[in-house]
Amino acid sequence: MFSTRINRRRATAAVLGAALLVPLTACGKDEAKKPAADGASASASASPSAAAPKAANLTVLAASSLTDVFKTAGAAYEKAHPGTKITFSFAGSQELAAQVKQGAPADALVTADTKTMDGLKAEVNDPKVIAKNRLVIAAGKGNPFKIAALKDLADTKIKVVLAAPEVPVGRYSKQILDAQKIEVKPVSQEPNVRAVLSKVELGEADAGLVYKTDSIKSGDKITTVDIPDEQNAVASYPAAALKGSKNAEAAAAFVAWLSTPEAQKILQDAGFQQA
Repeated sequence: MFSTRINRRRATAAVLGAALLVPLTACGKDEAKKPAADGASASASASPSAAAPKAANLTVLAASSLTDVFKTAGAAYEKAHPGTKITFSFAGSQELAAQVKQGAPADALVTADTKTMDGLKAEVNDPKVIAKNRLVIAAGKGNPFKIAALKDLADTKIKVVLAAPEVPVGRYSKQILDAQKIEVKPVSQEPNVRAVLSKVELGEADAGLVYKTDSIKSGDKITTVDIPDEQNAVASYPAAALKGSKNAEAAAAFVAWLSTPEAQKILQDAGFQQA
């Protein structure tokens, strides 16, 4: 009899214990279904967008020799950054520098030399070289004067056109000609490298000194004569966001992108050298 009462008590206790466990288990399941704390959720969802620049309409001032490659680069950047629109303004670096000093509304600047950029320290943020270039001789189609080296440009029978010495390519041209003690009397001095190239392409000049990348773009309109490295000059292209930009974050993001593998491939496919 006593044994029977004990067994009944144990059975009752077991039933009560099981009944108590049911709501506790259900509570545990409900807790598992609850979303993460608001702070953690916001942090997780915000981190990808925080790293991405805000969409903006950017104006980028760029050296003339970047005209074709930057059109390709700009399209690639816009595709990767929906909502962002880039408008390029191409000219000689010295002209671009003058625009910046005059307060032209722009967001970023890329010049064809470090000297021009160095003169704008008060207007730009942390320039970084994104590419390099070299000079070549652009001779008329078929190279009728058989130009083979820099010294041939001293022949007065050859109409040579150079960029003005204020322009980076003009300064580089003077540098390499002076180093070889070659005196050239140009028939004209142009405001940028594209103008020099155009004169040769149209037959208005027999030869000129241009960047290698520009000669590649001309194709068979000209004959390209390479200049040995020991007689050549290396052009460096620094890029920087402008301090006066109204789209500072987006401008800095574009400048940083120019050093990424994607942008570097576009530049190097166009003939530019790695920075």
